[in-house]
Amino acid sequence: MEKSKFIIRIAKEADQIYASTIIEEMAASAAKRGTGIARRSVEYIEKKMLEGKAVIALTKDMIWAGFCYIESWDHEKYVVNSGLIVAPEFRMTGLAKAIKSEIFQLSRKKYPNAKIFGLTTGGAVMKINSALGYIPVSYSDLTKDEEFWKGCQSCVNYDILQSKNKQNCICTAMLYTPKPESKVKALRKNFAKNIKLFERWTRIKKHVMLKLKKHSAHLVNLF
Repeated sequence: MEKSKFIIRIAKEADQIYASTIIEEMAASAAKRGTGIARRSVEYIEKKMLEGKAVIALTKDMIWAGFCYIESWDHEKYVVNSGLIVAPEFRMTGLAKAIKSEIFQLSRKKYPNAKIFGLTTGGAVMKINSALGYIPVSYSDLTKDEEFWKGCQSCVNYDILQSKNKQNCICTAMLYTPKPESKVKALRKNFAKNIKLFERWTRIKKHVMLKLKKHSAHLVNLF
């Protein structure tokens, strides 16, 4: 990607004109993946822009190209970079990586002591997260804030999360820890080195969980 083709910056009030487009593309992308994200309203996205907690990407002609925003949980002990989305015509260009890097740096600036985590099913996002210093973790290492987990209710696979008592699901949990111990540093290095194997494992996990879900649904229909 030629970075000069895009303007990537902190979103502001004037960018609220893109909020509806952003929401629609988030929903379309989630439907295509067969997974879900916490559904947000246009007003919610507009608020993130006003608070300076979002990053937007535009072309030189002011055409919307991508977006991501920040959420904080547990009294700002945890931060999530949510809703990463790139317009279809600009995908596979490296723009997602550039936006993710920008929102990550903004998160570190606003919440320097917070742990940054994410839930993802995408191999590309895992690679981007790995480059930023995230490592895979168990769900128990994430926020316990119920408001965060309520956001998963709009996901088509929420029943899987419930059946696992919020300790596992199709998504992979990844965590960035500021000022990590030597053990975490070693895990970061090892994960980055073996990320292809981990991607394969996550695909297998997704396949197995969806197969079990389908089988359970079939049994319910029988009775």
